[in-house]
Amino acid sequence: MVAALSACSSGAAAGGGGAPLDGGTIVYGHQQEPECVVGGWIEQAYLSYQVLDSLTSLGEDGAAVPWLAESWEASDDGLTWTFHLKEGVRFTDGTALTAGVVAYNFDWWVADGGNSTARAWLTPYYGSAEAVDDTTLVLHLTAPYPRLAETVAQGYFGIQSQQALETRSEAENCEAPVGSGAFVVEEWNRGQNIVLARNDDYTSWPANARHEGPAKVEKVDWRFVPDATTRTASLRSGETDAIYDVPAVEWDSVGEAGFERLRFVTPGRPQQLSFNTKQGPFTDEAVRKAFAYSLDRQQIVETIGRGLIPYEGNGAVSRSTPGYSQAAAGAYSYDPAEADRLLDEAGWTERDADGFRTKDGERLHVVLPYGAGSIVNADGAAILQGVKEQAKAVGFDVELVPVPRSELLAGAYTKPDERDLQVGYWTSVTAGILWITWRSDTPEAPNGSNGAFYADADLDALILEANSEPDVERQEELYRQAQEHIADRALSIGLYDRLSTLAVAPHLKDVWQEHAQGGPVFHDAYLVG
Repeated sequence: MVAALSACSSGAAAGGGGAPLDGGTIVYGHQQEPECVVGGWIEQAYLSYQVLDSLTSLGEDGAAVPWLAESWEASDDGLTWTFHLKEGVRFTDGTALTAGVVAYNFDWWVADGGNSTARAWLTPYYGSAEAVDDTTLVLHLTAPYPRLAETVAQGYFGIQSQQALETRSEAENCEAPVGSGAFVVEEWNRGQNIVLARNDDYTSWPANARHEGPAKVEKVDWRFVPDATTRTASLRSGETDAIYDVPAVEWDSVGEAGFERLRFVTPGRPQQLSFNTKQGPFTDEAVRKAFAYSLDRQQIVETIGRGLIPYEGNGAVSRSTPGYSQAAAGAYSYDPAEADRLLDEAGWTERDADGFRTKDGERLHVVLPYGAGSIVNADGAAILQGVKEQAKAVGFDVELVPVPRSELLAGAYTKPDERDLQVGYWTSVTAGILWITWRSDTPEAPNGSNGAFYADADLDALILEANSEPDVERQEELYRQAQEHIADRALSIGLYDRLSTLAVAPHLKDVWQEHAQGGPVFHDAYLVG
């Protein structure tokens, strides 16, 4: 299948030395093709980051730095934020980027049909936005949100042309959104690639860019290569200049072959297992804890991950997230004897001919669907297979169900009677992700992101208090309390931290990963020959 990648890149035959080339095309191999360039999925954020600018960018220390906004301040009560925008910025359709346009984008994000992830972040804090003048934007919040400047650094918050949103079709804005970014979408060949062309008039690079001015290369050929082996082979053969999602088994050898390796542990929710607390065997806390104790999760991850994939015991947030609780991460060590004891006490005392536990003639059968090739990559699928095998030893019959992305998008396995466990992640720059993933799921206010179908007013109140707490130390302590609430009740257990990895050829320089979600940044990159 490597031959299907067609011609070599502009720098494929070059070594790591030499002078910078003038222009050229970066050929980049990515693993997943989204439905749109913009939207609420991280794969869309990676793409939209290339063509849309945001109000802020994120520094290596996790603090917001200027991008479209040169500066900002919040009122003493935390309810009014004022952003001072750069002057003279224009979208690639020629229209001006003004405070009024940015205000329109905020309203669009929270509207039906806008950006679902941006809406999830802004609710319940966003009240309204107003333009005081062309470069002064005022946001009115309904409750304080001290980490707002960091939150809008995520790729979901890229600013689009109001004229484009109002006058172009939904399909046009999906496939080629109009921003003020370093690149524009030149063409999209579905199932193959997206060609990004340089915006020669680019003036609004972020403060943490590595150079000032338009992109150094003329184009980026963003290819979709789902198979990890094929992606890696394309890099080794010179058919791509950089690839995403390096398999663990290839990580060391790629480095030994002279390719630069970049690795970013995404903050937010790690790859974790949430237990169905509404229906099925995991409504019993003892059975949830037994499942957790039945697994040597660290051994599974370290075996499959080969030192690349970090084990993560915390089911609520990853280790790179501010306010991380080590106590929650260490809540359940491998203890099959304790798992056996808990299952016996819960009444699962018999075993059938296959060795699985039974109760009142019913097998301890649990369904674990996963997004094969989308939410869970090949390494992750192997880790889930290890979970299945270890849980079997104490009597759990785990049914792994690989689910194609098309079925996930259609809503498969979203109801309590369809699954017993949910695996998944949600990237975030703060522990405020807890509000999205753990806000009570109730008939009056459903929360499809709450994988445990859990409702607890005390947990809701704790997270909301943390989200609005201006004192950083107190805020992080409240977030830790929320994580420990989740761990104490075995509502979720961690598996591994989600990674964003890149491998880059020696003839391609200054590719870096943005610090919110680890996506590749090509504005500063250049080829040498």
